[in-house]
Amino acid sequence: MLTPQPQAKQLARSLGLNTELYLKREDLHPHGSHKGRSIPLMITKYAKSGWTDFCISSSGNAAISAAITINEYNAKHKKSPLNLKIFVGKNIDKNKLKIIKNLTNKNILLEKTAVPKQTAFQMEKYGKAKNLRQSADDTALLGYASLARELVKIKNLSAVFIPTSSGTAAQALHQEFTKLNLNPQIHIVQTESCHPIADVFHLFTIKTASTASIAGAIVDKVARRRDKVAEALKTSKGNAWVCGNKEIKSVMMLAKKTEKITISSNSALAVAGLAQAIKNNWHFNGPVVCILTGR
Repeated sequence: MLTPQPQAKQLARSLGLNTELYLKREDLHPHGSHKGRSIPLMITKYAKSGWTDFCISSSGNAAISAAITINEYNAKHKKSPLNLKIFVGKNIDKNKLKIIKNLTNKNILLEKTAVPKQTAFQMEKYGKAKNLRQSADDTALLGYASLARELVKIKNLSAVFIPTSSGTAAQALHQEFTKLNLNPQIHIVQTESCHPIADVFHLFTIKTASTASIAGAIVDKVARRRDKVAEALKTSKGNAWVCGNKEIKSVMMLAKKTEKITISSNSALAVAGLAQAIKNNWHFNGPVVCILTGR
């Protein structure tokens, strides 16, 4: 098993969940997040096809995984190294920015810009680099197949709650579960600051916050995968949930109190979504998993 998936009995009891709760600790992945499943696969594939220059726009986790992957590759291929240009927004989390900076070198460059996605897109458009865009590249879906295979080791798994930006992980998990002839509920959780997929899935208007969410990794307002994700929710009889800063902070405190663990605001979204589902009398006929997506 690549990452732990311990049972959280005290947290489940505090939430009022009447079945088993497991926490999928993707925040303990060597790359620091679930992006460590897809980004390395993408880089490996395109490096084999001849690409040597890559770029990525990121709120933090994807860039960290890409930089770690490039550094590991270059350590093994010193005569034919890969290059990476990282574009981040000006409001990137300070801790993640520090990690990225520590990974930079002559082959990995970092640039802050007001339009990181557009800048990376332009680099690929003019053939300067391969853009590692999970939201628009189905190669990324393959990376989460291993995550699905680990989750189904939990007997009678009934539901998975996923903090969601582009929806890549949610779409990929549903596809892999289907291949395995399983259909656990897929629940995505977005923020009051960014919820384009939840907007499509719900028939009612969702509250939009006037202040930024503390879950800063949820940034994809285009959501190219929204229709695929909405279909996954419908087919699996799952749902989309939207949480505000107050709910996220509450869950972070509760996880610390009950399970003695510190989880990031982005990871806390999964548990906050589950809390909403419980309050809305959602039914689960077996164990539930909350994916703690990253540090």
